[in-house]
Order: sequence, then structure tokens, then C-alpha cells
Amino acid sequence: MIQTVVKRDGRIVGFNEEKIIAAIRKAMLHTEKGEDMSLIRQITDRIVCRGDEQMSVEAIQDCVERELMKSSRKDVAQRYIAYRNQRSIARKAKTRDIFLEIIETKSNDVTRENANMNADTPAGMMMKFASETTKPFVDDYLLSDKVKSAVVDNYIHIHDKDYYPTKSLTCVQHPLDKILKNGFFAGHGESRPAKRIETASILACISMETAQNEMHGGQAIPAFDFYLAPFVRKSFIEELKVLADINATNYEHLYDVHLDDYIIRDLTGLCGEKRVIQHAVNRTVSRVHQSMEAFIHNMNTIHSRGGNQVVFSSINYGTDTSAEGRCIIREILLSTYEGVGNGATAIFPIQIWKKKRGVSYLPEDRNYDLYKMACKVSARRFFPNFLNLDATFNQHEDWKAEDPLRYKYEVATMGCRTRVFENRFGEKTSIGRGNLSFTTINIVRLAIECMNVVNKQERIDRFFARLDEILEITAQQLHERFEFQKTAYVKQFPLLMSSLWNGTEKLSPTDNISSVINQGTLGIGFIGLAECLVALTGKHHGEDKDSQLLGLRIVTYMRDQAIRFSEQYQHNYSVLATPAEGLSGKFTMRDRRTFGMLPGITDRDYYTNSNHVPVYYKCSARHKAEVEAPYHDLTRGGHIFYVEIDGDATHNPDAIMAVVDMMDKYNIGYGSVNHTRNRCLDCGFEDASAHLEECPKCGSKNVDRLQRITGYLVGTTDRWNHAKLSELNDRVTHN
Repeated sequence: MIQTVVKRDGRIVGFNEEKIIAAIRKAMLHTEKGEDMSLIRQITDRIVCRGDEQMSVEAIQDCVERELMKSSRKDVAQRYIAYRNQRSIARKAKTRDIFLEIIETKSNDVTRENANMNADTPAGMMMKFASETTKPFVDDYLLSDKVKSAVVDNYIHIHDKDYYPTKSLTCVQHPLDKILKNGFFAGHGESRPAKRIETASILACISMETAQNEMHGGQAIPAFDFYLAPFVRKSFIEELKVLADINATNYEHLYDVHLDDYIIRDLTGLCGEKRVIQHAVNRTVSRVHQSMEAFIHNMNTIHSRGGNQVVFSSINYGTDTSAEGRCIIREILLSTYEGVGNGATAIFPIQIWKKKRGVSYLPEDRNYDLYKMACKVSARRFFPNFLNLDATFNQHEDWKAEDPLRYKYEVATMGCRTRVFENRFGEKTSIGRGNLSFTTINIVRLAIECMNVVNKQERIDRFFARLDEILEITAQQLHERFEFQKTAYVKQFPLLMSSLWNGTEKLSPTDNISSVINQGTLGIGFIGLAECLVALTGKHHGEDKDSQLLGLRIVTYMRDQAIRFSEQYQHNYSVLATPAEGLSGKFTMRDRRTFGMLPGITDRDYYTNSNHVPVYYKCSARHKAEVEAPYHDLTRGGHIFYVEIDGDATHNPDAIMAVVDMMDKYNIGYGSVNHTRNRCLDCGFEDASAHLEECPKCGSKNVDRLQRITGYLVGTTDRWNHAKLSELNDRVTHN
């Protein structure tokens, strides 16, 4: 008698005879004679009783075919066999059409799903082939029926579904100090501990590149300045040793000399040990600068994921007040300001300045000068973005200004907005943790389905009832994916599960990862709050106070449900303000086909990202901040606040500082500024002219706008999908 079923992905589940009954009944209903429940029961009973204790899905389906062929209903057998074949043919036909589009390098939403992936290269094509064939496999064999229906009906989107079978996790904040101190083994080679700043910067690159090949999301370093600072002093000592050899003098007593800062100064007029110290400082700063240049260059040229795209890298910094930490901060900022290659803006790493009162924000703070420099760099190069450690939800009760390890209690984020901090199953920290997976809810569709309810209160009540249903399905889907992920073995992630993820110290390569991945988060995302509110009230939250109150009520409800799911499933659920790229158009296109062109809802090619005020809505930056700020506390899985400014920001760092001031005033967690930046794709020339059509440096007409897409920069809008290009063209500035 059949007890368990081996699914195509290898999972073993309990046998359910109702699935056999449903399949035969469906075939019967497509014949002239129709349904015969008595025969269905007979066939089902024979299969159940004669089957092995454990059988595969295919073996059970073969039994159904044989029993139907032996029965009097050959017509049903033919329909059943035809249906199985049709499903196989349909999948192959769909795959064939997609493959042809990839082969022909067509620019469409399949090949332009990710703006930082070049799907036209052989490696990019290979990745798209794999991606587009894996997704149907996930639908057929890894998703429960209820979840599959929610996906098919456009209620939810499972992010990185093509990576689902690999059991990989989304992202991680690297504890780089462990890598620099101990080195690492990543399965195909060994790295020794770092001894000097050049090696440390290279290991930082290698750590993120290696982990990127083990994960489907971004890589981040939570305290770039703190981690690299010790190697500034080590390099300084090396320079003293070089000078000792030249001067035939022992300078060991200077190894721990107090230095207020590492600034290059002229040696003229200096003598004795003062000259030696300054000489060593000058040489050290030069080495640090070159190391930061190399780090940025490497992060824009070292490829991962089959050699197709650079690492989705982020670095957090700004709160190390030591002389060595300040040196790291200063030189990474200077290198960023100078640009890469011919002076082009570096796309990666996404740089995130950690703003903190008492450290960097006010004129009397130790790092205030570096904060002003960060604003100057951001005004020219888009980065750094700004993370507000003073936001109430970004504070840690154990943070102390005098603690040299205080970075452990500072929240860090990913450039695309993923935030990990709170933790029900371990220490509250960002380090050594990340997101496991996330799924986005199409709240616009839920609202559209309620539009025909005339009474406003009944309409809103109906919406919340439907939202509740989809939230339950989403939480269940994330739990099911977690249960699948936790069966992976440590050896499948040789770096991540040996040196990066919290709690892996005692695991062996053949252990599974179930005991440690609960340190991560499961993200429940949402898209299109603005369009959702238009469907429910007629106005979005940027133009109507009552709509804003409803918007806050909706996201608060999602937050409260996430807390409940955390108790129910014993996971770290959080609400994420989804960074939708390809998804922004997918949801809209399908809803438009179903519901038609609805003004203010489906009449554009995209839904507005998460809780943002629509990009086309003209308002002041302050109004935008007032509207969006309250959502940051509710979306602790990640969020971002954008301001669009007009013209050349290069010489206007005050505009950047004004945005950070708004973040501080309105309790905003994370934000950045967009502005005009043209880039010649032939020679790399950049400027901020309003409508640059020809490069003044080389005469090329191959000029593009450098722009931020969902949190990161993209070197050319040629790789943007149709929906995001439409959104870009609709963007207005905020005064």
C-alpha cells in the first residue's frame, strides 16, 4: 500500500489518493460518457493497494495509465495520456520560444529582467537559458497547489525563483574581520590571513565574489572602516621598518605612536623622528589610497555568476573615529570622487554612509569633516547613500561611543535596501546574517477586486479580508521554502557556511544547515501602495491625508501579521518595501489584461515601488519625506527614501546635506539622492548637462544617462526593461 510519494525534486511527502481521483475525474469530464465515480474509486483502490509503500510521482501516473487502459474506459485513458503529453509539449513550446528570443539577443523583459546582467554575452545567455527552464520546474514540483495558484493568479511573486532548487540564501553581511584574521578555504583554493592593507582590500573583494557564487542576492560589508583600520597601522609599521633600514636606526618605539590622523604633508622643515613619522604616514596614505582604488576597480570588473555580472556589492562605513579608520574612510571617498578608468562613476560597490549623532553628523563631531566629504562625493557620484543610525528603529541598546567594537551594534543595510537587524533566535546584529528569501504581494490586484463594492467601508473591509488570505499563503510559501533550504549541506556553501554565516563554527561539511539559517529573515514584500489606494479611495497617499492614513493602516497590518507569523512558524519574518525591477511591469501588464485600463491604477506600464509616492507626482522633497517616513519603521526588512534633484549637483553638496537633515528630522532609516549625470559610453566622459547628445570630449553620440534603478546604479539604460524605462521617463524633481 502506498504510504509516501517521492516528488521530482526528491522530497518525500505523504500520499494523497484524492490527487489520483481528481486527475481521473478531470480526464473523464472531457469525454462524451462523462464521469463514473464508481470506476474512479475502483481504479484508485487498486493502485493504492497494489502499489509499493513508497513510489515516485511518475510511477503512480504510469499505474493510472495502465489501469485505465485495462478498464472499459479506453477513452478516458486516451484523454489522460493526451493531457500528460500536452503539458509536456506546452512546457517545451514555451521554453523554445523563450530560448529563441535569448539566442536572437532580443531586447525584451526576459533578457532585460536584471539591468546589471548582460544577457547578450555567452555567459549571460547561458544564465537565462538556465533561469527560464528552472522556473517551470519550480512551479510544477516545488510549490504547493495553493501557492502555485496564487502565483498564476498574479497575487504573489516569488523572487529569485530560478535559484529555488539550489537551496541558496539571498544575501549576507560579511564579518570581514574573520576573513582577514583567519583566511578562508572556499572549496577550490585557500587564502591566508592578511598582513597589509593591499592584501586586506583584495580579500574583501574575494570574499564577496566567492559568496556571490554561493548565493542569489547581494553581498555587503557592514563595517568596512572598522575591519580595514588595523591594516593601516600595520602598513605604517612596515613603512617605519623600511625607513629604519634606510637610516640604520631602530624605530620600534614609534610603532604605537599616537597619530591623530593620517594626512599627507610636506616633509620640508621637519627633522628627526617627526620627519620619520610623517614620511611613514605619507607612504601609508598612498598605499591605502591605491588599495581603495584597487578595491573599487575590482568590484567593477571581477565577475561572478558564471562570468556574467559583477558582484552586487555594498559597503557600510562612517563611524570609526580612530585615525586609521578615518584614513580608510577618507581614501575610499577620494577614490570614489576621482572615478574609475577615464573618470567614470563606479557602479559598485554601493556605498552607505552610517550617519550618527556624536560621531559624524554635527560640526563638533569627530567625523563631521568626513561627513561633509561624503556629501560632496554623493553630489558627484550618487554614492554614498545614507543610513540613519539615529532613527529610533535603528538604535541598539548596547551601543556605546567608547566601545571599540561598537560596530557590532550598528545596523547595516544592502544598497538595494535589504535590512537585517532584529533577531528572535540570536544576537541583535546585522553581521553574519542576511535574508533567506522574500516574496512580494500584489496589493494592487487585491484592491482592484474590491472596487465594485459601493460602500467605502465595506470595500476596505473586503480588501483587508483578501489581504489576510494572501498574507497567510505568502507566509506558508516562505516557510515551505525555508524547510527546503534547511536540507542543504554545509559543503554546498563552502565559504558562506564556514566563515560568514553566524553559528556555523561547529558545523562539518556533511552537516545540514538547519541549525543556523533561522538567524536570517524571511521577507514579505509589497508593491504599488499608491495604486492600491487609488483603487480603494480614488487618491494616493501623496495627495490625500485620508489615503495616507489607510496606507499606514495597511502596512501596519502587514507588519503585525509578520510578527504573528514569526510566532507561528518560529522564523524571523519581516515586511520589506520591495525593490521591484522586472516585477514592477509584470504585475501591471497581467492586471491590465484582466481588468483593463484603469486611470491612476493600470494606465502606466509599472506599479509604484512599495510605499513610495509615485515618481510622476510633483511635490516638495519635504512633503515626500513626511509621507514616506512613517513606513520605514513598519518595513524593517528594508526600505529606502529617494529625492530627485534637478541639474548639476556636483558643486552643491548642501543639497545632499539637506536630504540627510530631513532623514534625521522625520525618522527616516535609509535614503539617497538622484540627480542628472550623463556618461559617454565610448570614452567615459561625464557631466550634468540637461540634454547632452554629443560627447564634448570625443564627439561620440553614444551618450547615456547614468541613473539609479532600485537602489543601485546602472551604467546604461539600454539594459533597463520597458517598465523601468517608462518609470524613468516619468520621474519628476522634488524642490
